[in-house]
Amino acid sequence: MGNFAAPQCRLCRREGAKLFLKSERCYSRKCAFDRRPFPPGQHGQATTNKVKEYGVQLREKQKMRRIYGVREKQFRLYLAEAIRRRGVTGESLLQIVESRLDNIVYRLGLAGSRAMARQLVSHGHVTVNGRKSNTASHLLKPGDMVGVKEASRSLPPIVKSLETSAGARMPVWLELNPLERNGKILSVPSRDEIDTQVDETLIVEFYSRH
Repeated sequence: MGNFAAPQCRLCRREGAKLFLKSERCYSRKCAFDRRPFPPGQHGQATTNKVKEYGVQLREKQKMRRIYGVREKQFRLYLAEAIRRRGVTGESLLQIVESRLDNIVYRLGLAGSRAMARQLVSHGHVTVNGRKSNTASHLLKPGDMVGVKEASRSLPPIVKSLETSAGARMPVWLELNPLERNGKILSVPSRDEIDTQVDETLIVEFYSRH
């Protein structure tokens, strides 16, 4: 997957929310969103008219895409898969993007951000069920094991990420072995177990217009 061209801090400001795209910087005083919590550009601080329903849905869709680092074409494929599944479409969509390999690496604390996780995966540092996988969009399922190659376990970004996340609460649907640098997917997360601050119903409504 290609990278978004815009600076990541501008993406947060555009969406009006912290998307936590830059690891520890998002928690520091350097966070651009905390310093300038308004849209980027010449007219970012100008008073605008009330956003219409379509605009609200569009921004929610863009926010979710940017949080998970998914391009539009792939996002539409995920939505199509969510529609085919039983259950609530919006929740299924979230479950699909949560099952991406780069997201699992991030959730386990092996990377400080999803962008860093994608880099680790693409550079061949990550394994799935003991075999190297360099596809960040690889969709995983309960029972799958995700780990770091033995030769890569002492890489500074991985060590730092594990130290930073040591006191954080691990999602209940994941299990981490920090010493072995690996983790296991225990179950498919329910909506209550996914902390992503998006309204997925607005996203489904946005695509239902087309």
